[in-house]
Amino acid sequence: MRAFFISSHHAAMLLPLIFDVNEHDFAHKVLDTSRDKPVMVDFWAEWCPPCRALTPVLERVVHTRRDIHLAKVDADENMKLAGRYQLRGFPTVILFVNGEEMARFSSARPAQWVQAFLDQHLATDAGAQAAE
Repeated sequence: MRAFFISSHHAAMLLPLIFDVNEHDFAHKVLDTSRDKPVMVDFWAEWCPPCRALTPVLERVVHTRRDIHLAKVDADENMKLAGRYQLRGFPTVILFVNGEEMARFSSARPAQWVQAFLDQHLATDAGAQAAE
């Protein structure tokens, strides 16, 4: 019997642009995948009106850009993850690159703001990688 290992590059290619994640698959789906393609994590809660406003904005931005994944975490169902990242309110969005948190923001924002946030932080990452 052979064991097959999927590199993080192949894992990123297999994941849809937008997916749900929980504390059990967070390391694989978010941290590993972010080594090949940035992952924006949306920590949201059903009872949170700003969360319901931000989610479709994030989805549109991801579908437009196609160079980033969006992982959605129901904070009420995944309190350990919310605690691990010391969230103070919802929604909170954390950008992961190369397995590490690069930046974050909280509260609902318009699409143009989210685009500028990503442009700023992903351009910084691209410049750092080019320098290596």
